[in-house]
Amino acid sequence: MTNVVELKVGLHCEECIKKILKAIKKMEDVDTYDVDMELNKVTVTGNVTSEAVIRALQKIGKQASSWGSGDQAT
Repeated sequence: MTNVVELKVGLHCEECIKKILKAIKKMEDVDTYDVDMELNKVTVTGNVTSEAVIRALQKIGKQASSWGSGDQAT
């Protein structure tokens, strides 16, 4: 089953993006991923849930929230 997970994540610099991509690449069942620094948006597709991606990002110290939730990411 393929899901599309869109998250709001604080993307401050290239180091942030590298850490996020590294964490996503370690996850199983990820088909594609994209980071949009202008929108502070991370999109992951595959057999993943938003909760799993949020947990993976929290492990590296990044706060993430569902794209449509309106929560502020830091």
